[in-house]
Amino acid sequence: MTDISLNTAEPIQREPSILLEQLREFAESPLAMVGLVLLIVIIGLAIFAPWLAPQNPYDIGSLDIFDSKLPPGSESIAGGTYWLGTDGQARDMFSAILYGLRTSLMVSIVSVLAALIIGTVIGLIAGYNGGRLDSLLMRIVDIQLSFPAILVALILLAILGKGVDKVIIALIVVQWAYFARAARGAAIVERSKELMEAAECLAVGRVRILFRHLLPNCISPLIVLATIDLAHAIGLEATLSFLGVGVPVTEPSLGMLISNGFEFLLSGRYWISFFPGVALALTLIAINLVGDRLRDVLNPRNAR
Repeated sequence: MTDISLNTAEPIQREPSILLEQLREFAESPLAMVGLVLLIVIIGLAIFAPWLAPQNPYDIGSLDIFDSKLPPGSESIAGGTYWLGTDGQARDMFSAILYGLRTSLMVSIVSVLAALIIGTVIGLIAGYNGGRLDSLLMRIVDIQLSFPAILVALILLAILGKGVDKVIIALIVVQWAYFARAARGAAIVERSKELMEAAECLAVGRVRILFRHLLPNCISPLIVLATIDLAHAIGLEATLSFLGVGVPVTEPSLGMLISNGFEFLLSGRYWISFFPGVALALTLIAINLVGDRLRDVLNPRNAR
């Protein structure tokens, strides 16, 4: 008991050799490495969009109506080439996609991080304390998860209205329950271990137990869930924007770009929706490839 109590003074830390082994296992998957490289490229394009884009697609003064709905490879009136064509507002599709990636990733990352923090805190409190508090919090989670995510988001946006901040709030409300359920399950497993019992015997404060001893040992499944849920958030934001209840028309978004070109599909102007759709699909594929490999690497049942 003496050795255990002494070890509870600090949270459990992963050995560097374990981290190196996990990185090596991750790199052994060619698909995961392809997904990681693709994801890094996509994030880089989104970050440097203002410098990489030939045109600011949302600067009305830089648009020429005579360049509207030009097919890929067309020459502009003022000179230059629209490699991916233009849409109905004469916006360069390549520039619009770069800005759309920027908005979609920003909305999704912020919402996932906020949902991760809120859900993790609630899940740890429920899993560690148990009893009536656990039952109450989990009933709220069950009610949340019993409704389709898209339905909850639609109702919230119908109340809040359009806007990037409104979409972020809706996505947080939709996603926090997933993290709460995962954190609660991991906390229940860790709570029964001798290290937690030793910390309680030493009268360590509950806040310190939760965030310095319990959280570090529950973080692996939460990281995996956050990675996979990021793809879900991007797809959900695109769906809401496509339906016209998410990001407003004045803001760039992959879902909004797809929606803008949907009415031109029957007239043969496929590129207005096609290229934003390809960008969205590649982003989701890259995130899912990385998330699936992380799940395999961080799964304790696969540990050697």
